[in-house]
Amino acid sequence: MRVVLAEDLYLLRQGLVQLLESHGFEIVAAVDNGPELLSVLLSERPDVAVVDVRLPPTFTDEGIQAALEARRQVKGLPVLVLSQHVESLYARELLADGAGGIGYLLKDRVFNSDQFVDAVRRVADGGTSMDPQVISRLLAGNARREPLATLTQREREVLALMAEGCSNAAVAQRLVISQGAVAKYTTNIFTKLDINQSDDHNRRVLAVLAYLNAPSGRTAG
Repeated sequence: MRVVLAEDLYLLRQGLVQLLESHGFEIVAAVDNGPELLSVLLSERPDVAVVDVRLPPTFTDEGIQAALEARRQVKGLPVLVLSQHVESLYARELLADGAGGIGYLLKDRVFNSDQFVDAVRRVADGGTSMDPQVISRLLAGNARREPLATLTQREREVLALMAEGCSNAAVAQRLVISQGAVAKYTTNIFTKLDINQSDDHNRRVLAVLAYLNAPSGRTAG
């Protein structure tokens, strides 16, 4: 699995390279600035990009801007943001096209290598991996949007965990309910968001994207 990595701190960048290589990933490029990141994303078209938000030269938003531009030119390019900050606006834009795997992890909340490696693999496979704090910030911004208005509190909790990438078993464990109950809530969510039955394993991702990217300024009918 081919990875492009963007991180400006040398020791952290090298540590991530060694960690990913030890788990069988091929690091095709490890860069420390936004312009170089965009260049290698377009030339290498990796299986997944692991990107910091703030990179040189201005340390504002070069990393995620490069990732967004690459996704505009390479539809569905999987991107996992690894940052110290929750940038809600950019997180929404990253989710907006609904194509390809996406993730957003906070550096100080990655507690072990398995958690991080699992997130990289999940995003590369077209799934989602969102830190709960990022999800909470996004959900707060969606408080008055139509999809949220149609869901019960428990359905919102289930969907938030789905956005993190949790399986039904993991959702059941986190909410201390049965897997059967989770399946029922999931079915309700798909129905309310008008996501039809499909063999596509990304249906859960579609639900999350439909939810987080609902247009504002409408009320439920």
